[in-house]
Amino acid sequence: MTKRSRRAHSPAFKAKVALAAVKGEKTLAELAQQFDVHPNQITNWRSHLLEGAAGVLGQERSEPKEAAVDLKGLHAKIGELTLENDYLSGALTKAGLLGAKR
Repeated sequence: MTKRSRRAHSPAFKAKVALAAVKGEKTLAELAQQFDVHPNQITNWRSHLLEGAAGVLGQERSEPKEAAVDLKGLHAKIGELTLENDYLSGALTKAGLLGAKR
């Protein structure tokens, strides 16, 4: 028997195998043969899935939290910059450095 190199399974593959194990339609030995993984690995993936499912489904939906960004301050800054642009545009037009209106 030759030694197999270590394989990295994708999360999608792990989920597929774990869901098949949770369904219980086939034994662990049959699933192991079908997916070419060790039965202990399937057991581990199934337990991780069941532990994680409780966390995902057990969380209550909360109202969206207030934005961490200070929107009032950002709107004030936009107004300030608009005012500066208008002032500088007028000053450059009077000085003849800025062409006709855009």
